[in-house]
Amino acid sequence: MTESLPRTAFSKISGADSPEDLEKAEGRNGLRHIVSLSMTKIADGLINPKLVLAWLLTSLGAPAVYAGALVPIREAGALLPQMPLAGVVQSMARRKWAWVLGSAGQGISAGLIVLAALTLEGTAAGLAICGALALLAICRAACSVSYKDILGKTVAKARRGSVTGLAGSAASIGVLIFAGLLISGLAQSRTAILLAIGLAACLWGLAALLFSTLEEQKSEEAEATGADFSVLKESAPLRRFILVRGLLVSTALAPPYYVILAGSTGEDTLGQLGALVLASAAASFLSSYVWGRLSDRSSRLVLILTGLIGATSMLAAVALWFLGMATAVWAMPATLFVLMLAYHGVRQARSTYLVDLSPEDQRSTYAAVSNTVIGLLLLGSGILGGGAALIGAQATLVLFALMAVAGSLCAIGLPEVEKTD
Repeated sequence: MTESLPRTAFSKISGADSPEDLEKAEGRNGLRHIVSLSMTKIADGLINPKLVLAWLLTSLGAPAVYAGALVPIREAGALLPQMPLAGVVQSMARRKWAWVLGSAGQGISAGLIVLAALTLEGTAAGLAICGALALLAICRAACSVSYKDILGKTVAKARRGSVTGLAGSAASIGVLIFAGLLISGLAQSRTAILLAIGLAACLWGLAALLFSTLEEQKSEEAEATGADFSVLKESAPLRRFILVRGLLVSTALAPPYYVILAGSTGEDTLGQLGALVLASAAASFLSSYVWGRLSDRSSRLVLILTGLIGATSMLAAVALWFLGMATAVWAMPATLFVLMLAYHGVRQARSTYLVDLSPEDQRSTYAAVSNTVIGLLLLGSGILGGGAALIGAQATLVLFALMAVAGSLCAIGLPEVEKTD
């Protein structure tokens, strides 16, 4: 009975024809994946550098330069270390321990942020919190580079998108509640923010404990030589996938420009960013599971569709500005919601596509190379975005829309990879 319940539950979640279609332990593992990912995704929302940490640094009197450094530290720090980390993961017989250590490390880092906020102020607080965030980003890199390999080993094709999709939708409920508290003003005190970050630390710790029980078969240990770019020469589909993913980064870079078009003032900044979290969480809740299931059928098609949807949203936002309607209470939240639908679709599809594209013994390498290239592109895009901002938010959004359309067109040439094992 205890064996059949997880198999039955996961078969319904993943759309399997019957529980008997699942491999041994796949039902239990699938549910562990979903719960662990849900907890870490909620933690991500609670510690959002664009909102929570930026507000915290401001309340602590840290110079603005530290708040400006938060997002680059988080994004680049989570992607660039993945090349050397991939070699370490490949040398491990059971790769789940890389994810466990990474999740526990993120919890410890979040705890250090709370400690810094309780004991420091001004520049010292800015340095300490940015340092703790850098540690968190490196631990996040360990989770990212190992997860696709672990997912590929413990959950079969045509069911992996359901795992990440349902986790995204489930976690968004918690983030929706948090966003509502931010917008209402109930969570705009320093104590409330520190409690939220402390909760994130606990969630990462609990996720690590649960994931440690994953039933993973031993992998053939390999020498920890690290990933290198030679796989780009060997795999034309990987090169095209990275190009597509790089162009669709525009869906992640665009949201702050919606806030600019809405005409937010300094007094409204936290409320506007709270609305951004709300739009993102609502879009994730409504779409992540759907995108995950669609990605199991054709992640290539999802990449094509989401690029076009994202571009439509960006151009609609610009059009509303030209019509003088951008400051209407419904205008930017509505277009931002559509953009976040596309963004979450891109996230689901790129993850599923890369896992299914990668050879079984090179999943960590493919993930590390892809993420390293995207990390470099994000650093470049940050500089480009800063330069583009000089010509206005409208022109920047048009540029990002063109990138999204180009990403969709390039995705047409990707091979289909969703086939049964």
